[in-house]
Amino acid sequence: MIHKILIANRGEIAVRVIRTARNQGFPTVAVYSEADADAMHVDAADEAVCIGGAPAAQSYLSIDNILEAAKKSQATAVHPGYGFLAENPAFVRACEAAGLVFIGPGADAMELMGSKRLSKEAMVAAGVPCIPGYHGKDQTDEVLLSEAEKIGLPLMVKASAGGGGRGMRLITQTGDLASGIQEARAGAKSTFGNDELILEKAIVEPRHIEIQVFADAHGNVIHLGERDCSVQRRHQKVVEEAPSPFVDADLREKMGQAAVNAARACNYLGAGTVEFMVDADKNFYFLEMNTRLQVEHPVTEMITGQDLVAWQIRVACGEKLPLFQDQITLLGHAIEVRLYAEDARRGFLPQTGAVLACQVPEREGVRVDSGIEAGREVAAHYDPIVAKVIAWGENRDEARRRLALVLRDMVLLGFNNNKLFLERIVNHPVFAKGEATTAFIEKHFSDDISMGKNALSDKTLALAAMIFYQGRCPQTRDAGWHNPAPYRYNFVLSCDETDYSLSLVRKDARFEVSMAAKDAADAKSAEPEEDRQVTLQWVRADDHSVIYIDGGVRRKAGYAFCDNQLFVDAGSGHFVFEDKTLHTAKSAQDTAGGGDVVSTMNGVIVEVRVSPGQRVGAGQALLVIESMKMQHQFAAAISGTVESVAAAAGDQVKPGQVLVTVAAEQDKGED
Repeated sequence: MIHKILIANRGEIAVRVIRTARNQGFPTVAVYSEADADAMHVDAADEAVCIGGAPAAQSYLSIDNILEAAKKSQATAVHPGYGFLAENPAFVRACEAAGLVFIGPGADAMELMGSKRLSKEAMVAAGVPCIPGYHGKDQTDEVLLSEAEKIGLPLMVKASAGGGGRGMRLITQTGDLASGIQEARAGAKSTFGNDELILEKAIVEPRHIEIQVFADAHGNVIHLGERDCSVQRRHQKVVEEAPSPFVDADLREKMGQAAVNAARACNYLGAGTVEFMVDADKNFYFLEMNTRLQVEHPVTEMITGQDLVAWQIRVACGEKLPLFQDQITLLGHAIEVRLYAEDARRGFLPQTGAVLACQVPEREGVRVDSGIEAGREVAAHYDPIVAKVIAWGENRDEARRRLALVLRDMVLLGFNNNKLFLERIVNHPVFAKGEATTAFIEKHFSDDISMGKNALSDKTLALAAMIFYQGRCPQTRDAGWHNPAPYRYNFVLSCDETDYSLSLVRKDARFEVSMAAKDAADAKSAEPEEDRQVTLQWVRADDHSVIYIDGGVRRKAGYAFCDNQLFVDAGSGHFVFEDKTLHTAKSAQDTAGGGDVVSTMNGVIVEVRVSPGQRVGAGQALLVIESMKMQHQFAAAISGTVESVAAAAGDQVKPGQVLVTVAAEQDKGED
């Protein structure tokens, strides 16, 4: 019997599971790391237990700590959410041994589907279409090279134990095959502890279509339609929708039956997702089965009107599925985007910081599953997803328009995020036509403004100067704008490691902001640029939004102050400005050489590769920082000698912190 449910996860999925569990009448227990003591999911639950330090290995990945939390709180069931231990067979067996109900599939099914090699063998036996490839036990280089030649190029080399797009290599040239296999094997061993590989024929620009399946302990297995997850970046899903604009009724029936067969083949229980690759001719091939609730499950809930977490709990309680296959109906269309704490302008580097403002308009057909709110912190230790925004409509275009508008109008300030990137994807004409494949982002977004380093516009700069002025001079701000005399103020604002010199002239409510021109040497043309000027008119502001007039059009922007920093989103991206007007400029001698290696993120030092007195070359990796489950190398900008090392493995670091100082080589001149 289930009396109390412990959620072995964090963030938005923990909040979402807690909501349904409590609606079903079950008390809930949250678990949290020391870094998550003030997290949203902790407050959402009835009870909460600290399970260890900030690193996931000491907390969310510690089976012993989670079982101890269940014992302390007298929980009788565990819901794993997704990620962390959600697909760990050892965790399932440990829960069962402790007398806990695991709300998910059995360990045997999880183990089978967790291996790409073994799952493909099982699917072939069950008659489920699979991509031509090699999934054999013989893993010698000779056999893999021979099988690769039989399959032909292009070819995917995959870690058998991999997932989420990790451990994959695309081979397009014969000469890269041997090295690709060696690199994939080494990467699989270091990442997953298992160096088994599989080979598959690469499907060119496919659709990524998945089927939601559900099974109970009474032999009932059904599917709830498909989701299209084709819009991906580096094999990671960005946008998901249901139903797929590519799938017709005949293909849906065939794929649905194949997914049900896949679930039956492994004696499945609960919620699962069978993923397929579909080519342009609508041939579909089994990719993998995710033995858990998917990140994108809300789109299925919105078109079926069902709560899949409630179904999971019912099945775990031993009940039958609430509906038969012929009772499942798909109504309307739903699209979901994943909101990440990452900087699209800097290669999607993960971001951290305080949530200064988080405001989402409440509108018909819009749902937000969030793990953040104003006043919370985005930590550096975990996955950068902070929320999911989902919109439903009677048809696909209505859902798409609703989603684009709520993304535009929501306010999220305090850390750079991918909100603009998502908005531009949803508004892109190829996506609007329903023609996006897995190559969509690579083909259409390489030079998009949301990913550009020069995305900061003169208007956003001028707006930042006007907001800084208003915040600094409240006596003039509240004077009613009756003073006809112009007032001038000079600013030096820093954004994305670049300083901008601005001159602001105020006359009544109008602000004229001039930007210093680039020198001829810095300009794109041989001729020097002229000073640029933007005129804006202030209307009013509240805590986190400012209304202003630009070119006769009244507009709104989000803003927030924190210390000497201003966070602004005027519809062209999230920007952080620092007022350096009163700072003393460093001399040329202080800045010459560029010898300081500075952290650009919050994170943990995992490796320091140099020591004081060591000779290093420009571009040489000096240390490695881990942030949000990704590792980043920091290299020397110049050649020289390591003068000092201010960090050690295990240290927490912040943006702007000097980690290593390199003294530049001295020019010895000619003899």
